[in-house]
Amino acid sequence: MPLDMAPTGRTLTITKVTADEKTARRLSELGIAAGQSITLAAASAGGVTVIVGEGRLCLDGKLARGILVA
Repeated sequence: MPLDMAPTGRTLTITKVTADEKTARRLSELGIAAGQSITLAAASAGGVTVIVGEGRLCLDGKLARGILVA
């Protein structure tokens, strides 16, 4: 399921990142890559906030829809 459709407060595993090569590389540097665990902290119409490791990241809705989680 897309990240923006996932339930908040649950730890999720990233199954696939569908983005152009440059964006996917940058997301991987930030800890968002297939096989990694993230927690969805909050979701709104405009985007999501995720917890990755010790930090938080805000992603826009279009990017969040391209990150598939299980």
